[in-house]
Amino acid sequence: MSSREISILVKSKHGDVKRSAERLVAVGVLTAPLAQFDFDHNGNTYQEYRFNKRDSLVLVARLSPEFTAAVVDRWQELEQGNAIPQSLPEALRLAADLAEQKLHLENQLLIAAPKVEFVNQYVEASGAIGFRQLAKLLKAKEYELRTFLEKQKIMYRLSGGMMPYSQHIEAGRFTVKTGTSEVSNHAFTQARFTPKGVKWIAGLWAEHLQMGNNG
Repeated sequence: MSSREISILVKSKHGDVKRSAERLVAVGVLTAPLAQFDFDHNGNTYQEYRFNKRDSLVLVARLSPEFTAAVVDRWQELEQGNAIPQSLPEALRLAADLAEQKLHLENQLLIAAPKVEFVNQYVEASGAIGFRQLAKLLKAKEYELRTFLEKQKIMYRLSGGMMPYSQHIEAGRFTVKTGTSEVSNHAFTQARFTPKGVKWIAGLWAEHLQMGNNG
């Protein structure tokens, strides 16, 4: 199902649907990578996203929970060729299936909501920043954030500082700068969090806080 079709079903702007999808992908709520396709409208070319069934339902439940049933109905039409229940038992089974899907989605969104809200709050962070700036941005105590990053195998201690594991550098979450201090003439290595890394860690940190509150 396309982001344009979803925008029509939930009566929302297409741009808002796309932004919501991008945020849900950023925090790992949507399972599939965003697939982008071109479409023509009034002589101009624009882009839309296309989603599998699971991700389209999660996205709609995030945008407008009251329209979830409309999207479920649309998927039923797509999958069954507009077939409708022919008997009372079939109708009851369909109703039970839809109720189960709705409950599952609500539970997923309940878990993901604090994480999404947290990332949205800090998504405007721009430029690479240091550890102390990140702690301040997340309103976290430095030692607690440092312990968290170590336990999650994101960073490790090195020469009194913190360094990211190589896979996170390769993923574009950190930049690492090496050089020589003009004052002491000692070599140094400095790791900084990229905007991509800030967004990713903010989501993990929010999830960590939520689990701690539930515990």
